[in-house]
Amino acid sequence: MTGNRGYHTSLSRPGDQGAAPCRTVQYSCPQSHKFAVPFSGDADVPPTWECRMHGTASKRIDGSEPEQKKAKPPRTHWDMLLERRTIPELDELLNQRLAALRGKK
Repeated sequence: MTGNRGYHTSLSRPGDQGAAPCRTVQYSCPQSHKFAVPFSGDADVPPTWECRMHGTASKRIDGSEPEQKKAKPPRTHWDMLLERRTIPELDELLNQRLAALRGKK
């Protein structure tokens, strides 16, 4: 076991700095439960955090309201169809398909 120093050798050098800066952010859940979450000093802190006790979205106590993103309305099959074809084209296609079905009888 030559060269083995054991498990107690630190990889840091004597001149290394201490722990990274840390900050604690307070959150409040809709059920009046308050809790703190530690973050790194340079981390982007989210405006909401899931409550550990209730699983609900909790807002920052000392922060501003989160920006509401503009939500696009969901696209339906009809919307996607209208992107590819016009109403007169759809009418013509419908008439062709109905004539083909009627001709099979």
